[in-house]
Amino acid sequence: MAESGTMDFLGAGVDEWGLSPTRAWVDKQLPDGDRIAGVEPLRGGWTSDMRRLHVTGPGGSRWLVLRSFVKPFYVRHAEGLLRREARTLDLLRDTGLPVATLQAVDATAEFCEHPSLLMSLLPGTVRLDDDQAELRAALLAQELVRIHRVPVPERARPRSYQPWTAPERVLLPGSTARGEVWERAVEVLRREPPPYRGCLLHRDFHPGNVLFTGHGIGLRVSGIVDWVETSWGPADLDVAHCSSAMALLHGARAGMELAERYAAAGGRLDPDPAAQLYWRVLDALAFGPDAEKVAGPWRELGRTDLTPALLTARLEDYLQALFDRYDG
Repeated sequence: MAESGTMDFLGAGVDEWGLSPTRAWVDKQLPDGDRIAGVEPLRGGWTSDMRRLHVTGPGGSRWLVLRSFVKPFYVRHAEGLLRREARTLDLLRDTGLPVATLQAVDATAEFCEHPSLLMSLLPGTVRLDDDQAELRAALLAQELVRIHRVPVPERARPRSYQPWTAPERVLLPGSTARGEVWERAVEVLRREPPPYRGCLLHRDFHPGNVLFTGHGIGLRVSGIVDWVETSWGPADLDVAHCSSAMALLHGARAGMELAERYAAAGGRLDPDPAAQLYWRVLDALAFGPDAEKVAGPWRELGRTDLTPALLTARLEDYLQALFDRYDG
């Protein structure tokens, strides 16, 4: 971290003193007398650069988080993504969910080098190891139920969900002895999407976007982050996404049990097994062929065991488990 009174903004367009347009914009969002004392990068992000800002002033010391989109693809889509996150943080402000408080947003990079959003820092850490994974899974399911129960006026609803793959876009592993599993999964996606009762979706809810504090009986969810994909759609789709991630992190059994934990916590899944299979497969195939998109950040956070070969095997195990349960 930079020493008090200095600044080290990472990225393009920053002069040697760190007096960049981004810093000037952040400065303007602070109350009189507050100043930026230091900054450090946060690990585990894939779509954006995340920085933790140390702010000091008459009221004491606090931390903020600056999200900036720097990759060309996300810069092109930043306005929609960041405005969606800003609206969602405002929507959830008084719901009791552990979400950040929005400070400011520059979704079109009118003032910053890159499209950016400034928010409060949430306590806790991302935990992806196998230790206490079952305890965390129960808490993840409970938080999903709380998200899906948030009342949203029709005028405030986010966009309808967007599928992240389609039969013609599915990528298969270059070498697999289980081609029939992939072919069967693609056939599931050729069906018409099931009708559903809509609710608020995080849409990217998985262990990498949830912060925890404590251990054992004191384990708690302290933060839910990354609301840029917030959507309106079937609860099954959020459950499916978290289930896929759990299968990749901890094995097929963990992926299969997440939906059971969700139902036990009071969540309502589609009663039709064929519909449940559709949503689960739709999400799982978006990770193919080797889940490298999420594995990079996960390895950065300590899961160096998650090789492409292991992830492919776990994804295939999970797909087979889905067929055994819902389409046997």
